[in-house]
Amino acid sequence: MSMSPSLPTVPILARLLLGSNLGDRAGLLAAARQVLAATAGDIVAQSGLYETAAWGLESQPAFLNQALTVSTWLRPEALLDACQAAEQHAGRQRLEHWGQRTLDVDILFYGSHVIQSPRLTVPHPRLPERRFALVPLAEIARAVRHPQLGLRVRDLLLHCPDPLAVEPWKGPA
Repeated sequence: MSMSPSLPTVPILARLLLGSNLGDRAGLLAAARQVLAATAGDIVAQSGLYETAAWGLESQPAFLNQALTVSTWLRPEALLDACQAAEQHAGRQRLEHWGQRTLDVDILFYGSHVIQSPRLTVPHPRLPERRFALVPLAEIARAVRHPQLGLRVRDLLLHCPDPLAVEPWKGPA
């Protein structure tokens, strides 16, 4: 199913997840917020920072993750371009699938749209199985419904099979 929304007639609330596990993680997330605010749209909500165990390739440093709600006029693939530009601005290199990174920006939801294109799948296909995404997202969007599953974010979190730790970040040690 391919559904690519036309240019929005009202801003779309997109839910993004930021993650970093290399360098000054908190600084990289702050810089990403600035870049995204300048290129993607107004940040209308942001979660706290969460320190999370690496998922998928677990033998790497812990991540800092943060969820954002962005009010955007961008079409989905243009929003993806803005997210990837923020990653490049942070020096992201794509060397290994699920590997270490200075910055990762995922589009979790684009309003209530379902998008399937060669470059983009929204809602994020692995969202229901990733506690590191659901915990910060639930902080700012508990009642938002997954457009395919019909479950609210808080319910996805309750049923998430991921056992990895997700803790509020207490700052540099």
